[in-house]
Amino acid sequence: MNTIRKDKNSVLFQTFEYGPLRLRNRVAMAPMTRKQSPGGIPTEDVARYYERRAAGGVGLIFSEGTFIDHPSAQAHEPDAYENIPYFFGRDSLKGWEAVRKKVHASGAKMMPQLWHVGEVRKLGMAPDPTVPGFGPRGIEQDGRHVVKAMDEKDMDAIARSYARGALLAREIGFDGVALHGAHGYLLDQFLWSETNLRGDGYGGDLAARMRFPCEVVARMRDYVGPDFPIVFRFSQWKMGDYQAKIVENAEALGTLLSGLTNAGVDMFDVSTRRFGDPAFETGPESLAALTRKLSGKPTIAVGSIGLDQPHQSKHYRKTASIDAKVTDLVDVTTAMRGGEFDIASVGRAVLADPEWANKVRDGRTDEIKPFVRANLETYW
Repeated sequence: MNTIRKDKNSVLFQTFEYGPLRLRNRVAMAPMTRKQSPGGIPTEDVARYYERRAAGGVGLIFSEGTFIDHPSAQAHEPDAYENIPYFFGRDSLKGWEAVRKKVHASGAKMMPQLWHVGEVRKLGMAPDPTVPGFGPRGIEQDGRHVVKAMDEKDMDAIARSYARGALLAREIGFDGVALHGAHGYLLDQFLWSETNLRGDGYGGDLAARMRFPCEVVARMRDYVGPDFPIVFRFSQWKMGDYQAKIVENAEALGTLLSGLTNAGVDMFDVSTRRFGDPAFETGPESLAALTRKLSGKPTIAVGSIGLDQPHQSKHYRKTASIDAKVTDLVDVTTAMRGGEFDIASVGRAVLADPEWANKVRDGRTDEIKPFVRANLETYW
């Protein structure tokens, strides 16, 4: 492709400030599971991996999902959830502090993403096979209760687990904390009517379904205080259902955003498959654009930024052809100039080319490496 003059992408490289957060530009690295932390401990290779993306020019790095300390948070399945890092325990936290120091030394800011998989975990999984999954509903398989329907005591314990993770992030010098509320994991399971079938005060209409996620955020805010940024990632789609919706229209989206904002969310990370697709059939606005307009909060857009890929009906990790060409950023920069969102979060493109941000900044887009399937398995 032809080199694009760097001034056309200049909006991406404006500084960003919100509260105590100061970013050198508006390019973020999206959280991407890498499965390179044996025993939950980030290694020196993990530190170098993030350091390369920081040196490559991104302004803000989100870590891959990291398990909180509740025993039900983890799932262990071959080829799916192996070697996921923890965000608890002396050795894991020492590893994350080393990562943070390398990222800061390279000029970027960083936030860990806290994760609980919910009902993805099943009874019998490591590290403790006696611990079932925890979720909004109970699940039986072969006559066994493999997932426990959470009661209020469970909710309080898990909210405290999230909050401990947030406080640890602050104590070891991160620039904020991100909360994984997307893609069919625990908090998203409460938000989605297909998985939240409860008849108590935590299920039913949207206001009830969002109650537990809001309580988690509020507990985190209590632990970290008013000046430590909390980012909430949400999505409509799930890992096994691209057509899923937690909200059906802009009014419902506004209800969700208002509740989370009141609980203590500072920024929203809006995960879509393609950042510019209309959120609803009633209008052309994207989910990120509506989030920015309805919440008034800084908004991060993610979804195929910098990539040109044919439509896929299945999850890209399972699809035969997932290679993607490099594409221009005209739609991204136009949306940002129009105030539709504040930060562009780049996933697979920066996975394929750690220097992506620097190359875009300098107008060397013809040098950007395209994404190929092998990038999912390599770690450089």
